[in-house]
Amino acid sequence: MCNRQPPVAFLVLASLTALGSLAAVRPPSASDRPGSASLQGAWRTAEVKLLNLPGTTTGPQPGLTIFTAKHYSRVEVHDDHPRPALRDAKSATADELRAAWGPFFAEAGTYDVSKGNVLTLHPVVAKNPATMTPGFFRAQTIRLQGDTLWLTQLRDPHGRITSPVSVKLVRVE
Repeated sequence: MCNRQPPVAFLVLASLTALGSLAAVRPPSASDRPGSASLQGAWRTAEVKLLNLPGTTTGPQPGLTIFTAKHYSRVEVHDDHPRPALRDAKSATADELRAAWGPFFAEAGTYDVSKGNVLTLHPVVAKNPATMTPGFFRAQTIRLQGDTLWLTQLRDPHGRITSPVSVKLVRVE
């Protein structure tokens, strides 16, 4: 029995053929989805504006939004003032718990971007259980300029947002 090695050219050709067939069945990448490639990364909240109330721009409370190719995660503080630290959550009063945890927002799920630069978020897990119901969504317009992203509330299952909030985010990664 002969112990011959296949020629190097055959091995290279076989490898390229295998790689080509893998590329042909690859899942869609972010660049295949309209608008999503530029969203990917980590974003810090820089400014929040209540659009129907002029002069209601607030400075940045802590906030971080992360977009991957298909998923997002958001954690934010929705308050004008820093949250008080709890000395002991087990003995805290209801008012102390509300002051510390009430303004905290957390949500993660999937998203898609459609024509007109509309970002639709589909929560999978959230601090507010009502947003985890089947069919719930949050639609926002997006505007991206360099490393700055503006998200402006548009609609949810209840209809058009009548007092929209616009959030300015700055890319950190």
